[in-house]
Amino acid sequence: MKSSLKSVFLICAVSTLCVAQISETNNLRFEVASVKPTSSREMGGAYTYPGGRVGFRGCTFLYLVQLAFDLQEFEIAGQADWMKTDRFDIDATVPPASKSRSANPPTPKSPMNDEQRRMLQSLLAERFDVRYRQDTTEGPVYLLTRNGKALKMADAKDKNAFQWSGSLAGGAIAGDGLRGINESMPDLAQRLSRYMGRPVLDRTGLPGSFDFETSYSSVDDQRPDLVSMILTCLNDIGLKLEPSKGQVERIVIEQAQRPSAN
Repeated sequence: MKSSLKSVFLICAVSTLCVAQISETNNLRFEVASVKPTSSREMGGAYTYPGGRVGFRGCTFLYLVQLAFDLQEFEIAGQADWMKTDRFDIDATVPPASKSRSANPPTPKSPMNDEQRRMLQSLLAERFDVRYRQDTTEGPVYLLTRNGKALKMADAKDKNAFQWSGSLAGGAIAGDGLRGINESMPDLAQRLSRYMGRPVLDRTGLPGSFDFETSYSSVDDQRPDLVSMILTCLNDIGLKLEPSKGQVERIVIEQAQRPSAN
């Protein structure tokens, strides 16, 4: 699992309950943070700015947990209804002495760094009173592997570009095809897991990052099934997904409340 989550689990290993009393195991906190019910029509906006400032618009509690621990929704159990429906706006600033103070992300859509994630974990503990435990079980996974065909991926032209894969139009994976810019195989696997509904593990053995693009045309001109489209596009560029079994780690939310007032 992601390193930031592993570090918290290791610290909490002596107890079944991983108290996102992360306040006791994580001394990284935002200097100032505002949390309030959303006033925006935007849904699920997460932004990073120069100087370490972060902002969230119309984010559910569940999505904030995903961001804080770098998880997918299927890796989180114990979900109450309000966690998926109530939305919040958050603006937060990192302390002057933090490393993130010198951050200068190339775009507001760049992901948070590990320090900012840990600060968000502390915020969830303090404002949402989050308590959770780790749960590991065997479950279905996909293995991202090569399919034996020639790779139709070029070495990335710009190694400093934001690592990304999605639709040809530039957004989330849709029905038009698959495109990657400076994309590594571990990052591609993580992104694919959001659509496949289970963890995708990189087993390609391909280091570095790549640029690739392949289009997709639906035979019946109807909205294509995304899973089928993904499998077809991966096959076009020399990759495939193999169903398998593996250890699936997740967190189980034991307790959470709507946020306290600022």
